[in-house]
Amino acid sequence: MRQLTDRITDPFADSFTDPLGTAATQTGAEIRALCRSDLWNGPTAGVAPGYLQANLVILPREFAFEFLLFCQRNPKPCPLVDVLEPGVVAPSVAPDADIRTDLPGYRLYRSGRLAEEPASIAGLWQEDFVTFLIGCSFSFEAALIEAGIRLRHIEENLNVAMYRTNVPCRAAGRFAGPLVVSMRPIPSAQVALAVEISARFPNAHGAPVHIGHPELLGITDIARPDYGDPVRIHAGEVPVFWACGVTPQAIVTQSPIPLCITHQPGKMFVTDRRV
Repeated sequence: MRQLTDRITDPFADSFTDPLGTAATQTGAEIRALCRSDLWNGPTAGVAPGYLQANLVILPREFAFEFLLFCQRNPKPCPLVDVLEPGVVAPSVAPDADIRTDLPGYRLYRSGRLAEEPASIAGLWQEDFVTFLIGCSFSFEAALIEAGIRLRHIEENLNVAMYRTNVPCRAAGRFAGPLVVSMRPIPSAQVALAVEISARFPNAHGAPVHIGHPELLGITDIARPDYGDPVRIHAGEVPVFWACGVTPQAIVTQSPIPLCITHQPGKMFVTDRRV
């Protein structure tokens, strides 16, 4: 891991240079160790290719069943990878991990409002917390790249662009709200290939939910994403939209949930599971 850590000049910077360079040689366990040591807090796009990445949602047990039902009703944005027993911090997809410390960054929501973005949640942990890990589209990006599809957010060291849409999710109890999508500009001649490849990864959102025409999703300005970084769309490219695991964060801001912990958008939990 020394090669990767030597490239990090400021461990508290928002992002680091060239995540596809040295970071691409890392395993899920090595990336988690860097997070645990506060040496990695950037987006995980392009990191540890071949390893399944996951979005994070942690809720008190009181709300766990309703959220589980929400995920079952909305499998495109919320493909479940793992659900932990109350108080458990080591998921089956990474048995030596600690869910409280092994992500690049967390978000703490209180009554629907973003209250804090800590580097660790060890000091906030409660024994009734139930952890949900939800598949992430970063998991299939290596397959797209191997097929010759260039991904601009990775090449330019950006977070992927994410948008709230006007598409409602299926409600479950107190959980209701809009679908969030991630966007990648794809050359028009390669869109069908991108669809074919991503469809092979149902536990990472699978095939796109929409192609082109962002206004039909209620996106009025594609240059201003709700989460992540703006990504340029060049001539001959089409914006392609995948369901996104940030959807629960949009849901929480519209639901009367007193406490919820998530990952920071684009900063995933990297598992030991190979894709």
